[in-house]
Amino acid sequence: MAKCVLIMGDSGTGKTASLRNFEPNEISIFNVTNKTLPFRKKLPIKQNCSYVDIAEGLKNPSKKAYVIDDASYLMVFESFDRAQEVGFTKFTEMAKKFRDILDFISTQVPDDIIVYITMHTESDEETHKIKPKTIGKMLDQQLRIEGLFTIVLRAIQNEDGYKFVTKDDSISVAKSPMEMFDAEIIDNDLKEVDKIIREYYDMPPLAKTTNAKSKK
Repeated sequence: MAKCVLIMGDSGTGKTASLRNFEPNEISIFNVTNKTLPFRKKLPIKQNCSYVDIAEGLKNPSKKAYVIDDASYLMVFESFDRAQEVGFTKFTEMAKKFRDILDFISTQVPDDIIVYITMHTESDEETHKIKPKTIGKMLDQQLRIEGLFTIVLRAIQNEDGYKFVTKDDSISVAKSPMEMFDAEIIDNDLKEVDKIIREYYDMPPLAKTTNAKSKK
């Protein structure tokens, strides 16, 4: 089964910038919004993606790494679209749609692929830990998003620049398997993270050629 990795962080902490070292033939991006990349390198990107767009794009994958960027907005946009609906059923349905896309990735996408999912963060009202941002307490009661991932990296910016936190039990829900990373804070180079994850799970490496024709 494919691996899902959650990258969470406040706006401006380098979540999307962490893609900068990938080559166009190594990764494709499903952008839920219409945001441009924060670096000059051109990577394959599809804008304004829905659940359907993402599933269709992953049915016959040509890459070994994909990103669902700004995935929080899958729920936010649907919440706006259904603002006039009354009752709690819509929250359950929104939680199920998010869960369904993760299930699709883990059961229908080949096991040599890693899908990175970026989300904004917020403080949990009960634990006060930093967690992925959803659309409110009702949905949190239906679905604890971080519980669906084995690897949750938190993007931060400190005096040394942009970083990833690999473990942070006292502050956030960041987590990773034992001995996967050498440090609790690492550079926010997602290509290097990809290499570490593939080595840890004995997965094939990314494409080595950089002149191959890029396609979604």
